[in-house]
Amino acid sequence: MEIKANKIDGANAVIEATIPMDEVNANIEKIAKQLAKTANVQGFRKGKVPVAIVKKQYGEKLVQDAESEALREVLNKGLNDLGIENESLIGEPNITKFDKTEDKIDVEVKVAMRPEVNVKEAASMVPDFKKPEVTDKAVDARIDELAKQQAPLVDIKRNRKMREGDTAVIDFEGSIDGELFEGGTGKDFALQLGSGQFIPGFEDQLIGVKRDEEVVVKVTFPENYGAENLAGKEAEFKVTVKQVQEKEDVEINDEFAKKLLPGDEEATVEKLKEEVKKAIEQEELAKLYNEDLKPKLLETLVEKLDFDLPEFVVEQEIDMALNKKASTMSEDEIKELREDAQKLKELRETFREEAVKSVKATFIIDALAQDKGISIQEQEVMQTIYYEAMQMGQDPQKAFEQYKDAGYLPAIQMSMVEDRVLTTLLNEKAEA
Repeated sequence: MEIKANKIDGANAVIEATIPMDEVNANIEKIAKQLAKTANVQGFRKGKVPVAIVKKQYGEKLVQDAESEALREVLNKGLNDLGIENESLIGEPNITKFDKTEDKIDVEVKVAMRPEVNVKEAASMVPDFKKPEVTDKAVDARIDELAKQQAPLVDIKRNRKMREGDTAVIDFEGSIDGELFEGGTGKDFALQLGSGQFIPGFEDQLIGVKRDEEVVVKVTFPENYGAENLAGKEAEFKVTVKQVQEKEDVEINDEFAKKLLPGDEEATVEKLKEEVKKAIEQEELAKLYNEDLKPKLLETLVEKLDFDLPEFVVEQEIDMALNKKASTMSEDEIKELREDAQKLKELRETFREEAVKSVKATFIIDALAQDKGISIQEQEVMQTIYYEAMQMGQDPQKAFEQYKDAGYLPAIQMSMVEDRVLTTLLNEKAEA
């Protein structure tokens, strides 16, 4: 058997070989003898089946198995000649040539390796930046906001006109063209004006109304409203204001600080300010990271770190982009591409640059994650999905199962790894 192995670059190799049919036939003989010991053939005792009968009954399957064994030998010897370990391979070997004649088989096998990414210089590519500065005014504003959130609702003493921020306790009855509709009535409903709980325009028309007054609120349901029978329809609501409530003023003192810092019996307003300042700093830093620094850092890493990419991974990325594009095309456009190979090739090439960047970014993040000892387990992915689902008022278990069934968990996991890797690099820069 003649074998010629060549490393194309750091991530791709090709193995060419000529397999004599004598070797394939020898493999057939060996496999047939092994099968004869275990095969169940009517008319023969187990283990006593003649090899000739086995060849006759399993002929095509024997040939396939014999050729596969010869291909495995080609692959193993080629990888050994190149010094490539099986652990470094990515994906399945790609048989790009299999020319079979009476006396030989000419084969070509392409393999891809995980590229070696030198991330030692990554830290030097992190841009300089200043941590956000939080003013005392911002801290005081946040504490005032927290105080309002903690403040209890109390009935207004003077029957004044309602303003934004007040809570109106109302009865309402909605109708379209004089007909009441399902879900359009309510009693003793507490509605904070300006909260956006009701459809646009409803809360605005209650501003200026007093307790015990009745008004007719006219609104139009949004075109994308959840109930199709109401979407885009004009409606009238008879509203009775039964009570008006406002937030009671809360004194910001050490007792208030103890409520917001549970477990700290020594809590003071000054200590609360320190904790609030830290929280705002983290929020502002996260905003700076996510909106500005992380995208720029990843772009810089992709631009400056140079290494070879496995060809088939790039081609897969191009295929995905092409399929996504095809899903937005008309049947005529798709038909035109099927009938014009050159046009399809040209369209495919338009996705190559972005595909290369995407694949490169994936290997960079993977290498950095290994270097930093960063990993995300499925349990953490589940917790993240659960938290976001609860924030949106969804069933967390159902949301997780939907992501899992759709095959999205690996992508979510990769996204979380990327986020943590870039955050780590930025944090190291901030602390340097």
